[in-house]
Amino acid sequence: MTNDDPKQAYREAYEAWQKHLSGVHDLLLEGNRLPPEQIKGLLNREARAKEKYDEARRRLLGIDD
Repeated sequence: MTNDDPKQAYREAYEAWQKHLSGVHDLLLEGNRLPPEQIKGLLNREARAKEKYDEARRRLLGIDD
């Protein structure tokens, strides 16, 4: 994370993850169709965003690895 403010970094990471998670929900729950290569990209972006969110949450809680 490049943001020195843990709260702001957390907010940004959470918002980014929710954006990507919404795309996954559109695919899985709403039945939106995508070509396989776009599905792979969507899932990879969501996974990376979740990792960044988890990292920001740990930093905010003071439990850095």
